[in-house]
Amino acid sequence: MTRPLLLLLLLITLPAHAAERVLDFHSEITIRQDSSMEVTETIVVRAEGAQIRRGIYRDFPTDYRDRLGNRYRVGFELLGVWHNGTTSAYHIERLSNGIRIYIGERGRTIPRGEHRYRIRYRTNRQLGFFEDHDELYWNVNGTGWGFPFDHISATVHLPPGIPADTVRLYGYTGTQGARGQDYRAEPAGDGTWYFEATRPLRPRENLSIVLTWPKGHVTEPDWRRRLAWLVADNPELPWAAGVTGLLLLYYLVVWMRVGRDPEAGVIIPLYHPPEGFSPAAMRYIRRLGGYDRKTFATALVNLAVQGFLRLEEKGGDYTVFRTEMEGTPQAPGEAAVLRQLVPSRGGLLALEQRNHKRIGKALRAHEAALMRDYEKKYFFTNSGYLVPGILLLLGGVLLVAWKTGNAEALPVMAFVTIWLSIWTYGLFGLLNRVWNLWRQVPGLPLMVVPALFLSLFSLPFIGGEVVAIAMLREATSTLTVATVLCGALLSWLFQHLLKAPTLAGRRLLDRIEGFRQFLELAGKDELEHKTPLGRTPEQFEAWLPHALALDVEQRWAEKFASVLTGIGPGGRRWSPGWYSGSNWSYSDPVGFTTAVGAGLG
Repeated sequence: MTRPLLLLLLLITLPAHAAERVLDFHSEITIRQDSSMEVTETIVVRAEGAQIRRGIYRDFPTDYRDRLGNRYRVGFELLGVWHNGTTSAYHIERLSNGIRIYIGERGRTIPRGEHRYRIRYRTNRQLGFFEDHDELYWNVNGTGWGFPFDHISATVHLPPGIPADTVRLYGYTGTQGARGQDYRAEPAGDGTWYFEATRPLRPRENLSIVLTWPKGHVTEPDWRRRLAWLVADNPELPWAAGVTGLLLLYYLVVWMRVGRDPEAGVIIPLYHPPEGFSPAAMRYIRRLGGYDRKTFATALVNLAVQGFLRLEEKGGDYTVFRTEMEGTPQAPGEAAVLRQLVPSRGGLLALEQRNHKRIGKALRAHEAALMRDYEKKYFFTNSGYLVPGILLLLGGVLLVAWKTGNAEALPVMAFVTIWLSIWTYGLFGLLNRVWNLWRQVPGLPLMVVPALFLSLFSLPFIGGEVVAIAMLREATSTLTVATVLCGALLSWLFQHLLKAPTLAGRRLLDRIEGFRQFLELAGKDELEHKTPLGRTPEQFEAWLPHALALDVEQRWAEKFASVLTGIGPGGRRWSPGWYSGSNWSYSDPVGFTTAVGAGLG
């Protein structure tokens, strides 16, 4: 009975003893004074014809990303490969992040048993250079092995002249990222240091070692060498810089030719609005075609002041009523607003999201009328010059992406690049609107409502930008992403810089500025004697739309503070006849336009 039992135990334990494994892994590392390293790895394995049939392979990562996301490729030069003491056949395959060395002859199996392999190679750019010390952080065996390790060790030879008491030793064991301490480290004499794992390592576990020593013993690469490496590792860098520089040069040349404003004249205070221009038209021309919600709100207020509309607020909701007043507004743009918004006398429209289509038509009709009447006569947007710039950007970014060398991913990169360029251009405009709204909040607390709404509205667009940037950066490089962002920013910036007034527009802008200065700076005497109605509520109301259009409504209201209080039966404060609601305040005449703007869709 004893003998069969012993045979059974032998059969059970035999596979465990015969399993393929790494019996010993030793790395001999020599750090040169020029910061390069020579490494000799001795790997003893037991082969059983399962996974180890023709030999072994060894993976060496060579491609990394630096802290800025640029590619960083360490040097690797194979000096020799040996199997059981004799030179061995081998072949090398490229991996996504390095190389794989196959040791052994194709089609020829090796016998079962122990085999000793030796790999010798030279590498560089492996050391860390810090302010007060230099460092080697080295993963001795890597984490890609599917076999257990019975024993693993490393010997490091430092350059001569480094005092032993200034060298610090650290180590880690375990899977990738683990901080296990199952190791020992000790000096081995004559500038040599020995590391050893104190337990067998399981598959996918490794021994990582760290040595630090004082600066001055290893030559640190200077900025010229680092720059040369950066360009070599990132061949798209010169192209990225070239595309961005060429795009900037194109826009600068175009701006010099068509975007430079005529010289402004002497600004003289003007005591009345320029004749023939509505408040909304003055704002539109002053912004060189920049149409915004305040332009539309200004038109609504001006129509109300003229008697065509009445605004009513209840519980924060605004409704526009068309009065029975006959006739048509003199300004074509305001006539278009009236036709689209409330076409029939006695009609009404709630400024709510449910009416966004109708409100949108009125907005577009107003902008189209202003563009038809004033663009090219008083200013040029020169937007046609953006088309070559955008095409140059898209073509340049595709070239940069192609230069990264990832040809297989080029179709995906092309799609993401074009999409991201357009998306980024639009996002700059959206974020600019958000910024402008938040800038108004300190002076106009009610602006926090649209500012917060637009901020929340922009979050998904920002999220899309971040995801697209991450995808493009992973497929290409940080430089490609930077080229897209810089190009989109330049295009967005020069969209505004290329706008320029004509000579007639320059003269009109000088007059508008003169009137704006009067609204903002006029004293009590000037208001009494230089205005048609004097310092009265009627005069305040007549030019309130102009003050709104020129962004000086707060200062304009302050000049009438004393005459807008205590007027009327019972000493009630004055309020305009065209407005009813709880939000009117003489000290904040534009406050209600915040809620008006919220309903513009």
